[in-house]
Amino acid sequence: MGTLEQAIEKLDVRGYLDLEIPNGIDLVEEIKKIKKEKNAVILAHYYQPAEIQDLADYLGDSLQLARAAAKTDADMIVFCGVHFMAEAAKILNPSKKVVLPDMKAGCSLADSCSAEGLRGLRELHPKAIVVSYINCDAGVKAESDIIVTSSNAETIINSLPADQEIIFAPDRNLGRYLNEVCQRKMILWDGACIVHEAFSLERIAMQMVEHPKAKLIAHPEAQEQLLNLSHFVGSTSRLLDYVVEDEATEFIVATEEGILHEMRKLAPGKTLIPAMVKDESCNCSECFYMKLSTLEKMYLCMKYELPEILMEEELRVKALASINRMLALSEKIK
Repeated sequence: MGTLEQAIEKLDVRGYLDLEIPNGIDLVEEIKKIKKEKNAVILAHYYQPAEIQDLADYLGDSLQLARAAAKTDADMIVFCGVHFMAEAAKILNPSKKVVLPDMKAGCSLADSCSAEGLRGLRELHPKAIVVSYINCDAGVKAESDIIVTSSNAETIINSLPADQEIIFAPDRNLGRYLNEVCQRKMILWDGACIVHEAFSLERIAMQMVEHPKAKLIAHPEAQEQLLNLSHFVGSTSRLLDYVVEDEATEFIVATEEGILHEMRKLAPGKTLIPAMVKDESCNCSECFYMKLSTLEKMYLCMKYELPEILMEEELRVKALASINRMLALSEKIK
């Protein structure tokens, strides 16, 4: 621990402000107080720690949070998620301050694809349009024609001409799933989310035997064999809706375990079982990056308005075009 100046000097290395917090402080009340004083809005993904989800003004998946970021009139956006999500909020709000509790909150899927690599693939397929999953950085968004989320990808792909050649990046699992449900032959970038690839088909099959009445539900970022075994496949928000609306009382949930907090709140009478992963020392799937957010980091981030998401205007404008196309095409999607 040191002075604010020393903490700022180390910000690039640490990713967050490493400052001492006064003993006995009520972090939740202080965060609420700062939010009001600074006209801030807190956006949080379903995969964030439970205490942060409970503080959010808007809790949602990537599409819901993109919409919230596009419509907010707050002066400061506090994004509790990962880096590419905060970047998207800045792309949509150039005049607003966007802060992220920990700048090291990255994404294995976003890291698997670069703007340079995508340009190279496009040169091999000059007639193709590039549709990229929102889990990518601003550079990849700038090289894309349309951005999609797991909530709207099927609808947007189906809106494109049947004979249109498409490059889909960066998630090969989501791309393969979309090729199947949309009857396409998209060219797929070879990227994946390490969290959704960590599930163990063998251990989940054992769970299904132990819980014969349970329905297996999965995110389309998961591997093909798991999706084939699932009773329902959908985006984070659709998995949540399915648990609430379906008549079943037991569910094995194959996505990041953070969603279980909101599921338990909205479906308190149902049994929710986190799907098992390959690592036998762990019985659930957590995203290391999503869990970098803490109340302490959030408090310091809001108090000192750091770390801040900054971006060159030329890059922002190029990336904005692909996000705007997504928002326009998905207006009618829940």
